Amino acid sequence: MSKNSTVKIKVLVVDDEEDIADLIKVNLESEGYQIEVSHNGLDVLPRIEKNQPELIILDLMLPGIGGMDLCKKIKEKYKIPVIMVTAKTSETDVVLGLELGADDYIKKPFSTRELTARVRSVLRRSNANEELDNMVSITIGKIHLNATAHKVYIDGQEIELTLIEYKILYLFMSNPGVAFSRDKLLDRVWGKDVFVTDRTVDVNIKRLRDKLLTEKDKLETIRGIGYRLKDA
Repeated sequence: MSKNSTVKIKVLVVDDEEDIADLIKVNLESEGYQIEVSHNGLDVLPRIEKNQPELIILDLMLPGIGGMDLCKKIKEKYKIPVIMVTAKTSETDVVLGLELGADDYIKKPFSTRELTARVRSVLRRSNANEELDNMVSITIGKIHLNATAHKVYIDGQEIELTLIEYKILYLFMSNPGVAFSRDKLLDRVWGKDVFVTDRTVDVNIKRLRDKLLTEKDKLETIRGIGYRLKDA
């Protein structure tokens, strides 16, 4: 994004450490972004409702409400990309955050170069997903995916999917009969810049399969390769 761009992308930074929040604010403003800062998790949802940011940078440890719970609430209501910031080094915490819908994560301490690179990467992926959502709806068997409304139905009954589950199903339904390895799913759904284990892929596939009800057998495991959605 150009520093001289007349349309500024709005970013909400949520971190109770004022020095960290100020560092993020100064650096992203220098790149041409419009930054709003919050130091308390409790005022985040009202701020989102009022200002509609296009990206949220969310600290894991917050007063009022934790970053994990807040990320879940955001993703239940909005399609705004979230980058989680964490001082924790446990892979479990990172995986849990991603499974709750976070689009990426960055560990403290981080460089300003890494921060801006991840912001650009997440925004690029978000724009690509919006383009996918504008495509026509898809029906395979009793599964109907309405891409415009971002909804999925099985035999006319709406099913609730997380953002990751939706992305996986969209990928499969856009490529019926095509087998995807775990590595390909990682790249196409989570993105190349995000660290996610094969186990996370398997867990999300299992959850998606269970939600497909009578059509669960359409989501096949191809031993030694990965997964595919039968096209008939």
